[in-house]
Amino acid sequence: MAKGRGRRKHIPHRTCVACRTVRPKREMIRIVRTPEGGIVIDEKGKQNGRGAYLCAQKSCWDDALARRRLAVALKTVLDQEAIAILQAFARSLPEMVAKPE
Repeated sequence: MAKGRGRRKHIPHRTCVACRTVRPKREMIRIVRTPEGGIVIDEKGKQNGRGAYLCAQKSCWDDALARRRLAVALKTVLDQEAIAILQAFARSLPEMVAKPE
């Protein structure tokens, strides 16, 4: 290998459970079902438990909750408290995010 030419850094990608768009993991927001059964928004992506990824846009969150895609991906039933927390977080997100190239 020639000097000065390093390997490209691997960038992990994830798929949004709502719109099925593949994006770099750092651009997505992870929702976790903890081993205790709770639902947590894991912005750092390190929480222990079963995870599902959503784009950082309100429309994906609304779709995932309305069509039960998040519940299916997490293999659980979302109670009203968890849904309220997720909807409150979604309200702080932008409507749309640019599509990846």
